[in-house]
Amino acid sequence: MIRNILFALALAVVPSALLLAAGEAFAADASVRIVVPARDIMRGEVIGDSDLTYAQVAATALPSTTVTRFEALTGMQTRRLLRAGESLRPDDVRHPVVVTKGQTVTMNFSAPGVDLTAMGRAMSEGGVGDTVTVQNPASFRMVNAVVTGPGAVRATGPAGPSNSPAITTARK
Repeated sequence: MIRNILFALALAVVPSALLLAAGEAFAADASVRIVVPARDIMRGEVIGDSDLTYAQVAATALPSTTVTRFEALTGMQTRRLLRAGESLRPDDVRHPVVVTKGQTVTMNFSAPGVDLTAMGRAMSEGGVGDTVTVQNPASFRMVNAVVTGPGAVRATGPAGPSNSPAITTARK
């Protein structure tokens, strides 16, 4: 009787252990193709296709934010030194800076029937498509704007609550 129980337990436990071991072996063999620098790329360099290559990495050792496509990196500017063969994250690169902090920029604002252009001072830096803060030198108001090109931005709205006190008038 005890022998039958032990035999039944062995039949139940052994296949489960084998399946578990096979699953771990399969997971260890799974690999993913990622994009890595072909050479060391210095901070501030713009990345070209020839600067990149593919590498195979175990899927278990791969962070979910690792870059796997050339298109995500080509034409971007590095934020830090990128070592050859190391995995890359989207935060390691940015659009090349075309508006610098303190630079005078041309602000464009469009609404149905209205096109306005004004000069402003960039309060932060950014590349094409990035949002920067721009100060209107006439009113000293801050405006959020999207960089459209070198020295050019498209105003999208106020940068936050106005710092100027409300003007009130009293009638006597």
